[in-house]
Amino acid sequence: MRMARTILLTALMSGVLAACASPYTSTWSAPDVQPLQPQGKKVAAVVIAKDESTRRNGEVALARELTKLGAVGLPLHELAPGVDVSDESKVREAVERAGVAGVVVMRPTRVDKEISSTGAYATGPYPSFWGGYYGYGWGGAGEITTDTIVSVETLVYAMPDNKLVWAGQSRTTNPGNVDTLVRTLAKQAVPEMEKAGVLAKTK
Repeated sequence: MRMARTILLTALMSGVLAACASPYTSTWSAPDVQPLQPQGKKVAAVVIAKDESTRRNGEVALARELTKLGAVGLPLHELAPGVDVSDESKVREAVERAGVAGVVVMRPTRVDKEISSTGAYATGPYPSFWGGYYGYGWGGAGEITTDTIVSVETLVYAMPDNKLVWAGQSRTTNPGNVDTLVRTLAKQAVPEMEKAGVLAKTK
């Protein structure tokens, strides 16, 4: 468990995000979704991660992106200071007391390793080493690379109805630090939400 956690944090904090391709591989929106009007409304930014600094930094970055949309983005740890995040009743009380209109949640769900090779492969046979396999082996030698793939789910809940209105699954190859990861995903989630009719387009 400790090693898995270390791998996850390393994946989040190392490398660079791919510049062009959208990481969202699938999205879903409620069939009866009504466009949210985020302008001037409080929206909680929640990042679910065991590591405290990862969670706090991620929530600050996500709240910043929500504020750019015209909402009042609020990191959960600022909405519920000193509250144990595992205590749902106390966290809910703090969120409801603040009059939050929506919640955007991001949670890393899994880390995968993908190994690839650029070398050529053939079945042979190679009856001799010299004058046979040796020359072919070096001629077809390639490089083996390992990529870290981090999957993150992004969910949007409308409050006070407590209803899921949008969900997205992303896969990011060799992601950068958590601020970059969450900020990029937040930016790429916005057009997806607008296209699905979850967020009203800014006029």
